[in-house]
Amino acid sequence: MNTSLRRFLVVVIGAPAAALVVWALAVPLAGTALTVRTGGATQTVGPVSVVVASLLAGLAGWALLAVLERSVRRSGRVWTIVALVVCVLSLLGPLGSAAGAAATLVLILLHLVVGAVLIPGLARR
Repeated sequence: MNTSLRRFLVVVIGAPAAALVVWALAVPLAGTALTVRTGGATQTVGPVSVVVASLLAGLAGWALLAVLERSVRRSGRVWTIVALVVCVLSLLGPLGSAAGAAATLVLILLHLVVGAVLIPGLARR
């Protein structure tokens, strides 16, 4: 397995793993009710949701980087800027839909942890 593929796997699998650690510390251990409002109902954010969402973010980030590497001269720099903007915009979700202050803080932390793993990890590809 080449170094680039190994790094990709570590980063894309590392982001969900890091998010799952945060979820485990906040929900089962600290007892935070991690719920969001969707339409008129509330939904609990469980470990599967955390892993799937962060894995999809990693795969989407990798796909965008692959496209940029083939079409843009400074692909790493462009990707990092786009990834930072997407990470900041993703914080609007928890700010607008989390049910309670604790849930808002945990969801923001989850977004930031995934971004902290993916952005520098994929940018160094």
